[in-house]
Amino acid sequence: MPSARPRLLYVTDLAYPARGRRYGDEDVRLTSLLRADFDLALCHPLDAAALMAGFDAVVVRNSGPVLGYQDAYDAFRERALHDGVRVYNPLTGRADMAGKQYLLDLGAQGYPVIPTVDRAEDLHRLPAAGRYVVKPKLGADSLGLRTVTEDDLPALADGTVLVQPCVDFAYEVSFYFVDHDFQYALYAPDPGRRWELQPYEPTPADLEFAHRFIEWNTLAYGIQRVDACRAPGGELLLVELEDLNPYLSLDVLDDGARDAFVAATARSLRRFLTG
Repeated sequence: MPSARPRLLYVTDLAYPARGRRYGDEDVRLTSLLRADFDLALCHPLDAAALMAGFDAVVVRNSGPVLGYQDAYDAFRERALHDGVRVYNPLTGRADMAGKQYLLDLGAQGYPVIPTVDRAEDLHRLPAAGRYVVKPKLGADSLGLRTVTEDDLPALADGTVLVQPCVDFAYEVSFYFVDHDFQYALYAPDPGRRWELQPYEPTPADLEFAHRFIEWNTLAYGIQRVDACRAPGGELLLVELEDLNPYLSLDVLDDGARDAFVAATARSLRRFLTG
């Protein structure tokens, strides 16, 4: 059982050069607020496996794309599962935590997902477009992403990448959840400026859309971000379900929304530690 004041190992790469975001600033702010409820130590993701035994739980936050340290991350996962270490978010996520195969699976099940295929024989399923996006199934933070023409696709769609049409969407919007509870939404009014975000007031239909993916993922605890685009027909399409280390854009929130999110996260962590 955790102590009366739980000890958390908070995994973050404070120096990661994220485009349009400041990982270090966000994690310094969030940990300064969580210290009211927990004893915290911050560490780089490469050090997590060696340090985690001395803590009640490991909290994985802005740790950067694991593609840059895949072997170390795989070793961390294996050791945490073997030793019964509590990791938040839990390591059972079915979305980005496990790669991007879920976009294909959800599309095949009829979920509203941006059209996606991975093999040349399935390219006919995509709507015609002047340009297409090709990205690795295990990619993150736009690593390895390429924009190509239709003629390039047959040689690239070999099962290791995802192929999507470049959708002429109105804007991107993100919905942020703690456990299964909606917290806030942000959107980028200019499609060309993904991380210039503003508060967004979701409609009931928007929230129903986002909740479908949170329910599908079946994580009882944790922070998740549902990224979607507003398609030309007005519908929302899933772009990404981030369940490993979603950036939270806390600097965009007012004090009340930020305090509510921190309080919800602290409650979730306490439930996770005792559940």
